[in-house]
Amino acid sequence: MPLNGLLSPPGAKRWLVLLITALALALFTGVDAWAHNVAEGDKGYIQESSGVLFFPFIYLGAKHMVTGYDHLLFLFGVIFFLYRMKDIGLYVTLFAVGHSTTMLLGVLFNISANAYLIDAIIGLSVVYKSLDNLGAFQRWLGVQPNTKVATLIFGFFHGFGLATKIIEFQIAPDGLFANLTAFNIGVELGQLLALGAILVLMGFWRRTPSFMRHAFAANTVVMCAGFILVGMQLAGFFATAA
Repeated sequence: MPLNGLLSPPGAKRWLVLLITALALALFTGVDAWAHNVAEGDKGYIQESSGVLFFPFIYLGAKHMVTGYDHLLFLFGVIFFLYRMKDIGLYVTLFAVGHSTTMLLGVLFNISANAYLIDAIIGLSVVYKSLDNLGAFQRWLGVQPNTKVATLIFGFFHGFGLATKIIEFQIAPDGLFANLTAFNIGVELGQLLALGAILVLMGFWRRTPSFMRHAFAANTVVMCAGFILVGMQLAGFFATAA
């Protein structure tokens, strides 16, 4: 249920200032940290591993999803106005199908792109979903994008971004398919854990009178986060291209 025509409530400006300040400070910790980053220890383990390592790769996949701020922001936007578990399950499944497909095919067929540009598109997926929740497309363009198709398509980009990073690590071909499968299982398990935590918190928030009053502010904050992530990725792209 998008917020058609709703004006920004009191307190939105404060949320925006806090978020922009926090992310601006994070920018100075280094642009590389925002490009589908994988911890240095995990990166070394992936590069040095050989053979089937099913459970370690499940752990790595779950860890990536639980700490993947871009994935979580997008999922937060997707479920923001979904109340029935049937609908939540459908959208999360579409995202998982898209994410899994491009991650597996991208690595297996060695298809990659510039990580910064892919992550910039992922940032735009966060912006898109926030604008959709705010009813912006209906007000500005008079149309409503197909949210199911959009979730699947952006899932493709989220998975392709991870595939691009994995290819950079030059993972050993011995046990590659089994390890990728395990990694993908871990990603989906991590997604379920993160989603469960988000739903619990959202459930408490939705029971309060402040939910609809602050829904505009929350989606505006997430939208700004998406724009900042896009800016960070483009800055990284031009910095490395120079």
